[in-house]
Amino acid sequence: MNAINSKKLKICHVITRMIIGGAQENTLLSVIGLADKGHEVVLLTGPTTGPEGKLLEKNVETLKSRKNIEIVEYPNLVREINPIKDIKAYFDLKTYFKKSNFDVVHTHSSKAGIIGRMAAWDAKVPFVVHTIHGQAFHRYEKWWKNSLYILLERYASKKCHKILAVAQAMIEQAIDNKVAGRAKYKVVYSGMEIELFLNTKSDLELKRKLGIKSNTLVVGTLARLFHLKGYDHIVKIARGVIQKVPNALFLLIGDGILRNSIKKEIADAKLKDYFVFAELIPPEQIPSYLSIIDVLVHLSLREGLPRSVVQSLASGKPAVAFNIDGTPEVLINGKTGYITEPYEIEKVTSHLIALLLDKNLREEMGKNGRELVRHKFDWKTMVNELEFEYYNALPP
Repeated sequence: MNAINSKKLKICHVITRMIIGGAQENTLLSVIGLADKGHEVVLLTGPTTGPEGKLLEKNVETLKSRKNIEIVEYPNLVREINPIKDIKAYFDLKTYFKKSNFDVVHTHSSKAGIIGRMAAWDAKVPFVVHTIHGQAFHRYEKWWKNSLYILLERYASKKCHKILAVAQAMIEQAIDNKVAGRAKYKVVYSGMEIELFLNTKSDLELKRKLGIKSNTLVVGTLARLFHLKGYDHIVKIARGVIQKVPNALFLLIGDGILRNSIKKEIADAKLKDYFVFAELIPPEQIPSYLSIIDVLVHLSLREGLPRSVVQSLASGKPAVAFNIDGTPEVLINGKTGYITEPYEIEKVTSHLIALLLDKNLREEMGKNGRELVRHKFDWKTMVNELEFEYYNALPP
């Protein structure tokens, strides 16, 4: 391995959109951390649309204060499959990479990962690297789409020097589907501002503002109100929990296209008094919201690394989740919470009831969770590992 040196690099991170989401927060922290190390960093993104919010708007001052960060937007780099725009995006990026003389192009998310890697490779960028935040192919996708995604990932894997993953499970899935050989992969756990969660205290004023009584036990969710995020089970779970824990309440943190349909289902079940919708909140407020929950339930059917579970554990709150992708790497069954197989709704319900009724168990699992995630998911650790990978691949 090459020793870490003092040469400052020119780095471009590429992602399709900068909504408020895990992959986007990971990318933004990478950009900020690398800039703070003195590197010249470009964040190249497509247009940010949708109800999930705009992450860059929430971080304007942070970005402006760093003169070595540039934000570049390309309108043809879109999340949806669009052959005309996709071809244009490839040529746009290839031209941009050629004239910019980057040392590193680092892509994120499936669409930007495929187009960005192709363009950077063909532009002869010295080091092309991709991070898997979650696979485009998964067990709940149509078979023909999975076949297409796997073929595209196999092709794109030949257009980069290294593939990083936010969880070991992502690597195993890629290898099982013959995307690339094991030597091409490495885990770099998704970093976050972990100290904000480790040091949080229960925000009683927020609880009062949301109309939650002091003796209420709160089950929280932290995920977009979107398909495959598990919200189609939330009413059934709530009904079962409330029967045993009548002072329980569900706090849904996040927004998305399913908000109105979820609200209708809750109203039809006559459970409106047992739900509070926080809707879209800025990332910096998430620690306060997690501080007032007693347990997190996270039933996503598609994950890379479940950042919300990490953040909940860092806040000292145990979680209940499905055994999906990178979740078992942070949620240790019986130690930091409970993990069940997908669709085992009765087990999820019983685990939530057990945690809500046993304060000592919640506190013990929360303490275990804090110790597990304290250093492993710190964003500065992630940035140091990224910098090492860049230096290790490039000539001194």
